[in-house]
Amino acid sequence: MDTINTPFPRLFQSLDLGFTQLKNRLLMGSMHTGLEEEKGGFKRMAYYYAERARGGVGLIVTGGVAPNRAGWIAPFSIRLSKSSQAGQHRLITNAVHDNDSKICMQILHSGRYGYHPLCVAPSKIKAPINRFRPRELSRSGIASTIKDFVTCAALAREAGYDGVEIMGSEGYLINQFIVQKTNRRKDEWGGTFKNRIRFPLEIIRGVRKKVGNDFILIYRLSMLDLVKNGSSWDEVVELAKHLEAAGVSMINTGIGWHEARIPTIATMVPRAGFTWVTKRLMGKVSIPLITTNRINMPEVAEKVLADGCGDMVSMARPFLADPYWVEKAQEGRAHEINTCIACNQACLDHIFLRQTASCLVNPRACRETIAPFVVTSKKKHVAVVGGGPAGLACATTAAARGHKVTLFEAAAEIGGQFRLARNIPGKEEFEETLRYYACQLEKHGVDVRMKCRAELSEVKDFDEIVVASGVRPRTIRIPGADNPICLSYSELISGKRQAGRRVAIIGAGGIGFDVATFLVHHQSTATELNQFMSQWGVDMSHSTPGGLKKAEFTISDRELYLLQRKSTKPGAGLGKTTGWIHRSALKKNGVKMLSGVEYLGITDEGLGIRHNNETSLLSVDTIVICAGQVSELGLADELKAGDVAHHIIGGASEAAELDAERAILQGVTLADTL
Repeated sequence: MDTINTPFPRLFQSLDLGFTQLKNRLLMGSMHTGLEEEKGGFKRMAYYYAERARGGVGLIVTGGVAPNRAGWIAPFSIRLSKSSQAGQHRLITNAVHDNDSKICMQILHSGRYGYHPLCVAPSKIKAPINRFRPRELSRSGIASTIKDFVTCAALAREAGYDGVEIMGSEGYLINQFIVQKTNRRKDEWGGTFKNRIRFPLEIIRGVRKKVGNDFILIYRLSMLDLVKNGSSWDEVVELAKHLEAAGVSMINTGIGWHEARIPTIATMVPRAGFTWVTKRLMGKVSIPLITTNRINMPEVAEKVLADGCGDMVSMARPFLADPYWVEKAQEGRAHEINTCIACNQACLDHIFLRQTASCLVNPRACRETIAPFVVTSKKKHVAVVGGGPAGLACATTAAARGHKVTLFEAAAEIGGQFRLARNIPGKEEFEETLRYYACQLEKHGVDVRMKCRAELSEVKDFDEIVVASGVRPRTIRIPGADNPICLSYSELISGKRQAGRRVAIIGAGGIGFDVATFLVHHQSTATELNQFMSQWGVDMSHSTPGGLKKAEFTISDRELYLLQRKSTKPGAGLGKTTGWIHRSALKKNGVKMLSGVEYLGITDEGLGIRHNNETSLLSVDTIVICAGQVSELGLADELKAGDVAHHIIGGASEAAELDAERAILQGVTLADTL
């Protein structure tokens, strides 16, 4: 192998596929963005993919494209089934090729996950995450579906794609044929494993025959289903060998079905937490294997390759966070990477709410054409008051555009609420965002004044004044609220005060859940990876079909109550794709969650409440107040009183619900207009 002059030599080795060569070992994995269905979306997608190609990624895989109407994820979602639809795809392929990269189109048939009444499946079994019951495919329906996959692949070639990825994992149609959980057929397409894998193999053989041998054919193989009655490890290996024989160029790793109740890509999942699965398959086939899931920084990706966990590394969301990830890594500027923190807030949560995806730490993602970065033609002196997420986003963006920026921060460290968030078990990645902003402040010459509470006299003569002073915890009006057993969430998480063994948390929003997670966290002597897999019931020996085992959760010795006034279920406002994880973890730890609580009073003995028309005393020695926040507006009020023009962003403008996504977006958006 050639030695590459880079801090990450394995990442930047080329990969020879025989008929073509990839310039590095980095693949931008498939991710639906919502642009696929928007008016003018192809032009926006072309710019979106082109920027990642410009950033140096070796191979891109698009979001899933249905081969027919029944395969739609939802009505009128993207599909490719006739030549008239291929032309618009050339906007994408030309843009990527013009920027020296390659791109494959993913063909995805949703099967019983299709959110529409036309959905089909091998058997008439409704998915637990879908309200629609699928129609069982007939023999002729199966034959026509295979033909549609082949036609879709041929059209992808016509559209200029370098290849296709056949989506055979995550519980979609092909995966549904493979496992007994969803395939109860008695004909030649069900029953034995040989019959159940006939569907994917017929697709692969048909596609390879149609497109020829000089076309990349990736198969996304579910190597760990994480559902009962999923594939056994022997079946995974057998299918992989058949796929190679059928003409697959590479095999990509799929982890977990969408209905699986185990986190696979959320921030609490250890980095590279599932690469061991791909490693088990290494050497069983001779074609390249692609490993994936929670790989977000170059040193992690390099180690994955060094440890023999794959021939190539796939990342999706990290390229939302930073389109120039590859270029920065190759040039030894990894410290400048805007790291994906796996929060899911602006990407997956948006998609599941039928919105266009973006990124919490990079609001320009998927908005490149409507919010382009433009260097200013009129340099201004800008004061930004507050170094939380909103202030940091505004200060660094304004400075990068060419403005002279002074950042005032009352604390000794930047970060605002992110300083607290990084202390929550499972949210350690937030530290990466603070590292990135610190780097950007230095790179763009921002005058940072720490431990400096800005005064009116200091800022009134700036050309632009931005108040991003954040929030402070809201006080509560409950009799006895001044009792020493009460403390605020910020006092607890920052380490200023400690909690006892019996704790009541007042407020069950996002911060309440964070506090509960903080309090029940158990330090284990096991490695982070082994602890995670044990707690969530993942069988790392893959000796059971689906890779599940009994979870071994270490219960906290704390007695914990999570309370809220609202009658809705606790955590109703948590993220669409991660809320269930937090609720599940706390329930496993024995946290008692109560809604519709009336607070009667606080004494040395604990917290008096009324719940379900019954009065009781919670005998606790600590009460943590998570009852919301109020905006810090001291300077803003002075500016207003003095009739001095200013802008207010972040928590200072709206404190009802802490929202880092909104804060960073506001910061960038305002900086773009200055």
